[in-house]
Amino acid sequence: MSADSQFDSALDLLRRLPPSSTSANLTRLCTLAPQLTEDLLSSVDQPLEVRRCKKSGRDYLLCDYNRDGDSWRSPWSNEFEPPIEDEEGGVKPSERVRGLEVRMGEGVDVYRELYYEGGVSSVYFWDLDDGFAGVVLLKKILLTGAITATPKAKSEGGWDSIHVFEAIDRARTAHYKLTSTVILHLGTSNESLGEMDLSGNMTRQVEQDMAVENDDSHIVNIGRLVEDMELKMRNLLRT
Repeated sequence: MSADSQFDSALDLLRRLPPSSTSANLTRLCTLAPQLTEDLLSSVDQPLEVRRCKKSGRDYLLCDYNRDGDSWRSPWSNEFEPPIEDEEGGVKPSERVRGLEVRMGEGVDVYRELYYEGGVSSVYFWDLDDGFAGVVLLKKILLTGAITATPKAKSEGGWDSIHVFEAIDRARTAHYKLTSTVILHLGTSNESLGEMDLSGNMTRQVEQDMAVENDDSHIVNIGRLVEDMELKMRNLLRT
């Protein structure tokens, strides 16, 4: 079987298995077919993992966009954990793009606190030849047993938002392409209903040209696109 056929079969298998077990099943597939690891990790959306930055003491989210080998870059310290032993210390954004990343992260952190009332957020940017790209991550977990006070009842839920974008610079404008994925997990267990597991994901995409005066305009434009997309997807999930 060719590598392309193996990759397609792996994706098809993951679509047929419970979304709540995506991370575990993805790990098993990477163990069975290590040659597909990079392609699978970059193609399959899975619930975000949380790690604490050793330098700042703040939590951040892990994804393929801040990974370099077996290390992940913290948005708070801009350093990889564990450290990468080379001259550059891993792939990092340029000074200008890093400045945009920091300011966007501060804005998303305020948005997260206002709309999610908790959780964890992270923002990662990287350079492109004709602009830059990035990802905005948001995660909120409702701890087991927090939904209901009924004895012997257990409930849990999780929301993961992954917003990947490109910003292509043009004369006085920028072309933005946003691809957003929401991963939702709800589970409950009690004596009367037994166990229930409701999981799934939704992906939507939008492209738009917006006016740009300076780098601050990028922060406003991207923030507006992400907020509007989250609202649309939240409304779709309610219907």
